[in-house]
Formats: sequence, structure tokens, C-alpha cells
Amino acid sequence: MVDHIGFKMYSNALQPLFKVCSRNTIKKDIFKVFEVEREKTMKLLDTNRSRIAITTDMWTSNNQKRGFMTITSHFIDDAWNLQSRLIRFIYVPCPHTAEVLADALLECMFEWNLDRKLSTLTVDNCSTNDSMIAIVLDKICSSSLMLDGRLFHMRCCAHILNLVVRDGLEVIKKSIEKIRYSVAFWLGTQKREEKFLEAARQLRVPTSKMLELDCKTRWNSTYSMLKTAMIYKDVFPRLKHREPLYKEVPSESDWAKTKELVDKLAMFYDVTVLFSGTKYPTANLYFKNICAIRLAIYDWLSSEQEEVQAMTLHMQTKFEKYWDTMHGLMGVASILDPRYKMKQIEFLCPLIYPNNAAQEIKKYKDILYDLVKEYQSKSQQSQQVQSESLIPTSSSRPSMPKLDLVKQLDVFVSHSTAHGHVKSELDHYLEESLLPRNDDDDFDILCWWKSNGIKYPTLHDIARDILAIPVSTVASESCFSTSGRIISPHRSRLHSKTVEALMCARDWLWSEIRGIEIFL
Repeated sequence: MVDHIGFKMYSNALQPLFKVCSRNTIKKDIFKVFEVEREKTMKLLDTNRSRIAITTDMWTSNNQKRGFMTITSHFIDDAWNLQSRLIRFIYVPCPHTAEVLADALLECMFEWNLDRKLSTLTVDNCSTNDSMIAIVLDKICSSSLMLDGRLFHMRCCAHILNLVVRDGLEVIKKSIEKIRYSVAFWLGTQKREEKFLEAARQLRVPTSKMLELDCKTRWNSTYSMLKTAMIYKDVFPRLKHREPLYKEVPSESDWAKTKELVDKLAMFYDVTVLFSGTKYPTANLYFKNICAIRLAIYDWLSSEQEEVQAMTLHMQTKFEKYWDTMHGLMGVASILDPRYKMKQIEFLCPLIYPNNAAQEIKKYKDILYDLVKEYQSKSQQSQQVQSESLIPTSSSRPSMPKLDLVKQLDVFVSHSTAHGHVKSELDHYLEESLLPRNDDDDFDILCWWKSNGIKYPTLHDIARDILAIPVSTVASESCFSTSGRIISPHRSRLHSKTVEALMCARDWLWSEIRGIEIFL
């Protein structure tokens, strides 16, 4: 653009004294900004005392036909603010096998020194990602992960809900296709759109929200299309008599099925919006919502309509496929909510597991107990190393066997009482009365744990690591809309390193600006 003669003439007309930089100069400036901001971000992640959760996804550019891997970090900073940073936007050559993806991910983790402070890795639900995580776990020291990596793999719940709903939509596919055809027809030209609005005004239908065409691969856009089309359901048959080219009008039966579907998908839509947030949701919000969806699916099985039953069976099959592998860590996060603690688990488990609720409740509690033991053990080891480093070596001090014996006694006592101390801290937290909850509650769980670090030191550290874990890859996927604008048809020959510099520097600069706004 800066080398184009038209742009130079335009700039000269605005300010004759301004000299337009060459493209090479601008490129060098971009990389300078990238290197400076990269160093700042690496320092932030390296000095941050909490664990880092990672989300990653793949994207193929339509204009370059190249695959890029985006890697995003999520953490709670020292001021207890929820943060996310894009750390790499890597060109990954074909084929995109599990080994290739794992190598790219591991290279990033080692380069950024994150391999020993990871909490979870959130990915989409495909077999390639399952194999990739197995390779990553094999090459990372398991003792540096939470519970030796048992909680490392986090499945993208937004993607699971997408799969569940799409399976359900297949049952009334024909009705949806009729409505999609009608929407596309009346949005086809400006003249048709004006005729549609005129007919809506004649029937006194509110026209504040216009028809919208969906993206077939995104069920939430299909939901929005159907919900809006329902408002105008009386307009379509009226227009059939005024437009001979309009052939296929949805019947009353199609609208009845659509209404039933829209009413039921409202819950899925709201939960997906929650899961897709990148700036506000903490992990304690997820468990009750995913349980509510599971219970709703069971409830829909008793519907008298055959289509609803068929749709629900499809959705149930898909949901059950992923349920047992995605809800463990979310249950632990819900216990760390001082407004509920164990009550949320104790209320929901009997509804979901009527035959073995006690066993399921114990499972969540055991995971948290294991985490507390592990965190306490590592904290004691760290304190012991620090204390030993302050004691002079034998070559620089006289022999004092009594003091050595006392030191050994202290270590023995701390190890002997460790289990009891950990248990008492967690038991005290669980036995303490619940925090009062209001219907219009804008409770800040991060602020609560920040102020209760002295009272519950071990749980304080666990909460900081667990509450930052995202249950969707939306943070990584959101980069793709930006990258699609960067690698446009007019910039389709950008080098992959330039693309990464543009993507990452943009994210880091915006994060810095948002941080200043929060501070002000």
C-alpha cells in the first residue's frame, strides 16, 4: 500500500511535508515492536506465580492455503485479574498429523519456559488432538503437572455442545432447509428486502430486527436465524401470492417444529455464550450449566412429539460420549466457589446419578483432597530448599550436631503432620458457613480468594490455578477472524513470520491498553 503511487499522491495532498516510509521500513518497525512486546510478555508469564492454561486450535487460510496453529495462554496475574495472551501464531506445514502438531506445541512450551508450570491444555474433540496430547504428556515431566497430568486434557465444551446440537438439528433438517431458503430468498436483493419489510409493516409485525442468514456449520447462527424468522412467520405465506418466484413456503407444521426447537435450544445458546467468553468467565461457572443441559436432555425424552424424542435421543447419545471426560475439573472448580462449596455437587449428583450419587460426590472431593496434598507437599519442599540454602555449609562453620539434630527433628515433624494440616485446612473451608448469595449477585470470586489467602493458603494457590482454566478454545478461534483480515486477497503473499508478528503484537498491545484502562 505505501509503495502505491495513488497512496503517495493521497498522502502528499494531505501533507506535502510528510515523507511516506517504504514497505521495508514499516516491516522493520513492526518486527521491532514485536520483539519488544514479546520480551515483555515472556517476562510476564515467567514471573507470574500461577500455573498457565493453554488453548490451541488450527486454522487454514483461504488465500494462502496454509495451516496456522494459534496458542493462547490463560492465567490469573499477581493482582488477581483474569488474563489471556496469544503467545504463538505458527505456520504448520502439511500434513497436520498428531506428531507434527505436538512438535510445534512442545517447541513453543520449551521456548516460553511453560513446560513446568502448565495446568491444562484445552483442545477440540478430534482423534488427532487426543493423540497429540498423548505425545505431549510423554515428553513433559509428569511430576510438574497437576496430579501427574490426570487433569491435563480439557475438552472444548463449546465444541461438544456444537456437536450435540448439530446431531439434534438433523432430525428436523427439512423444516430448517425450508426456512433457510425463505430467508435467503428475501435477503437476495434490496428490492425483495424492501418488499418483505413492507409486508411486515402491513401485518403490524415489529421490524426492529431484520432477517439473518445462518452459517450452516455454526448451530448458534442457525438458532439466531430460526428465532428471528419465527417473528415473521405470518409474512412468508402472504408474500407467496405477491412473488411468483418464491416457491417453497414453510408450513404450519414446520413452524411448530421450529418453535419447539427454538425453545429448547435457548438454554444451549446461553451456555455457549457463557463458555465462549474470554475476559470474564471463571471455571466455577461451568459445572452447574453443563449439568442443567444434561438434566434438560433427560427431561425432553418424555416429550409427546416424535420429532422431539428423536432429536433428544441423538443429542443424548453425543452428550454421553463426552460427559465422563469433561466434568471432573469443573466439579472441583465449583467446590472452590464459597457460595456453594459442596452443596452444588450434593444437589446435582443425585439428580444425575440416582443410583451412585455418593460415589460421584466422593470422586470430586477426592480430586480436591489430592490437589491439596500435592500443593502442600510442593510448598513444604520449596520452603525446605530455601531454608537449607540459608544454612552455612559444613566447611564454613563449626560442627554443631545438636543444631543438626534439631533441624532433622523439624523436618520429621513437618512431614509427619503435613497430612493432618492439609486436611484441617480443607475441612475448615468446607465446614465454614456458605457465603450469602443474592439473586442479582455480581460476586467476584477472584477478589474473595485474593483476600482469603492468609486464611486458606493452599486452597488460595489451587483456586488461582483452577479458576483460570477455560473450557473452550474460543479464545484461540477468535484469532482466526483477525487473521482472515490480515491475510486478505490483497495481502495473500505475506510471509508466515510477518503474519505471526502482526497477530501477536496486536494482541499484546491491546492487552497492555486494556490493563491500563483497568488500572485507571
